[in-house]
Amino acid sequence: MAKKQSKFLRGRRIDPTPINDSTQLVDLVDSAFVAYNAARLREACWLFSQKMLEPDVTVGVTLTGALTPAGLGMSALIPLIQAGFIDWIISTGANFYHDTHFGIGLSMHEGNASTSDIVLRAEEVVRIYDIFFDYSVLLDTDSFFRRVIEAPEFQKPMSTAEFHYRCGRYVLERERKLGLKNKSLLAAAHEYAVPLYTSSPGDSSIGMNVAAKALQGNKLAFDPSLDVNETAAIVLAAKRGLIQDRVSAGSGRVKRSSRKKTGGRSAIFILGGGSPKNFALQTEPQIQEVLGIDERGHDYFLQVTDARPDTGGLSGATPGEAVSWGKVDPDRLPDAVVCYLDSTVALPIITAYALAKHKPRPPRRLYERREEFMKLLLSEYQKSNRR
Repeated sequence: MAKKQSKFLRGRRIDPTPINDSTQLVDLVDSAFVAYNAARLREACWLFSQKMLEPDVTVGVTLTGALTPAGLGMSALIPLIQAGFIDWIISTGANFYHDTHFGIGLSMHEGNASTSDIVLRAEEVVRIYDIFFDYSVLLDTDSFFRRVIEAPEFQKPMSTAEFHYRCGRYVLERERKLGLKNKSLLAAAHEYAVPLYTSSPGDSSIGMNVAAKALQGNKLAFDPSLDVNETAAIVLAAKRGLIQDRVSAGSGRVKRSSRKKTGGRSAIFILGGGSPKNFALQTEPQIQEVLGIDERGHDYFLQVTDARPDTGGLSGATPGEAVSWGKVDPDRLPDAVVCYLDSTVALPIITAYALAKHKPRPPRRLYERREEFMKLLLSEYQKSNRR
């Protein structure tokens, strides 16, 4: 009598197709990434392209670490925005600051990380690991932001999304004047109305320049309460199905759907960890715990990180732990992937895979709907018992 096969042996048989000179990236991921973190990266590609990009899912991305200086804004994030695969972003301010270098025509260069920093300092070369750039790049970018925030439109408190959207217009104009195209994430986000938030706006050269201008009487100030409530409102609107709107053909503008709203889903794609990760995930505790609104947590959790939870360095911990805070819907925990890998390796692969496997989605243009989403948040909060 044949032995009954164990239920634990129902996974795919390991039998990858040999790699050859015509192997495509999609085939490489699907066939050759069979175990360890290669398998987690394959699962990340599958989760992102097969589930997170469904029409009723709103995708938030968080960025930590120096990703834009490495060119990942141009190579991956802008193409994802253009394809409608990113709906909103939370990042360190440094990523937006260094992104701006490219949009205003400044250059960064590949370098050797073993080069003496004493020698580089003498040459007025600044180093981000193996990325080198002239010290004047910092000074020119500082000057750009100081001139921008002198404009009358910046003389008030605002959310970081409003600040970045307004700055993005100036970067986009500079790109066009210089004959550049698709160089700046800030510019692309303005063009596609993707809201960009910074969880700690003072922790970057942008914030430092805002602080310097405040000493001269400039009225610009970041309102963190607006950021907390706006991001929570985006997630609530996503879960209530308000973001499942159609886009009029050719215009790129949001057009209301006449169909009945049946609810939607929220996905968080985390690159790194840190404050942006927690700021994105805390949207659900803000909705449930603080505002007393009935909700269950994000539906999809995808993280690329090199941190470990046992040292306290994972910044918001594992998706399982996030369930205990209400950050992740416990029923959707199987739809959570943590890939312990460098983001500069994983993001280009996930991007190429998704663009090859999934057709573009209409841009959601969520920045233009912040007021609508805030009204929803306030309306549901007024009905709760936490007031």
